[in-house]
Amino acid sequence: MLRPVALGPRLRGDDVGSSPLRRQGPKFPKAARSICMALLAALAGTAHAAVTRDLKQEPVQGFRYQIVTTDDSAITRRIVDDMVRRLVPVFAVFRTELAQRRRMLYVTVGPAALREVAARRCDCVVISTFTSSQVVRSILGPLPAARAAAFTAVYAEPAPADQLRLVALLYRRPVRVAAILGPDTAFLKPILEAERVSVLQADPDEDINRMLGQIAQTDVLLALPDSAVYNTENFRNILLSTYRHKQGVIGFSADMVKAGALATTYSEVEDINAQVAEIVGSYVSGGELPAPQFPRYFRTIVNEGVARSLDVEVPDNVRNFVRPVPVHQP
Repeated sequence: MLRPVALGPRLRGDDVGSSPLRRQGPKFPKAARSICMALLAALAGTAHAAVTRDLKQEPVQGFRYQIVTTDDSAITRRIVDDMVRRLVPVFAVFRTELAQRRRMLYVTVGPAALREVAARRCDCVVISTFTSSQVVRSILGPLPAARAAAFTAVYAEPAPADQLRLVALLYRRPVRVAAILGPDTAFLKPILEAERVSVLQADPDEDINRMLGQIAQTDVLLALPDSAVYNTENFRNILLSTYRHKQGVIGFSADMVKAGALATTYSEVEDINAQVAEIVGSYVSGGELPAPQFPRYFRTIVNEGVARSLDVEVPDNVRNFVRPVPVHQP
């Protein structure tokens, strides 16, 4: 079933540990910290070499597609198995001569696979998955406009609008929310400011603790996957500083919550893949490729220990803040 066709880079896994904070101050076990940092590195685009797989299903005629992935880890197999299950029925419907003349469709898993496909010269369209908006934009930015128009994505991180809705549910009162943006996430500034988020533009030469001091009077820090702000050197300092100032951190992954952030919305493999299947179905039926988008389906995780330490009561509607995949999805 799996036929190796080329070499490509490795997508990091996201198995996680937990790291609850106590009232007297946060503790960060080495295992949990290293796991969270591995996720941050993966979102920033770090990867290793492994095998790309060609998952074109021989019985399906018409549109051709490949899922370009990386290694044989458990998380990668879970992604691929579920994605194949969803895509085979979509492509099986379109077995026409017209479809056979359409372009190859690639679904890339992780940042390294996206880079590899972006470097190809092909008449193809590409759907990027499990890669942050920062990295997607950095890879597609240098491409000619016509080439970049053949790419779309389901980003790895939560939609800012869903995160801000989570903040409202958690605090149940007006709170001041801040976000620190680097150059690669500056495109989010208008979106955040429209939601009354205080945006601090990160200076590459400025100390992270000084930047955190500038937002010390806010109630919540909305974290976004930007390697210029959140990296292995300063992530622990960010958690310690915000904890001292009684600020809740809304993370961008479940790993971050388990390592000390207050809460986040997050999407499982099946949530992302369902959205990809919807995009593919729309494309093969109508030929239109939508713009890159944040995850549509999600669930919520809260670090209950951090919430207690910050005196944030967690109501049931926070724990139940979800947008599930519709039942009609295969």
